[in-house]
Amino acid sequence: MIKHVVCFKLNEGESPLKAKEVLLSMIGNVPTAKSIQVRINELKSPRNYDVMLEVILDDFAALDVYQQDEYHCSVVKKYLQAVTEKSIAMDFTL
Repeated sequence: MIKHVVCFKLNEGESPLKAKEVLLSMIGNVPTAKSIQVRINELKSPRNYDVMLEVILDDFAALDVYQQDEYHCSVVKKYLQAVTEKSIAMDFTL
């Protein structure tokens, strides 16, 4: 199993709740994602990111498919790229 983690620092004024809603919309729409969880940061600090995505996938091949998934790219990535200042990611074996 692979865990794909992405943290998003949103542009000023963007809603973490809306970002969470869009990320969670992958449930049922992105078949390679076995589990999707989204967390919103509760401490406001300049060094903190606003939203964290955790996706569980079977393996790195499934991660590659996930990265190219039509829904993920056309809905989720498109939205997040428009509202995000920067992001960081980690991918690792569980």
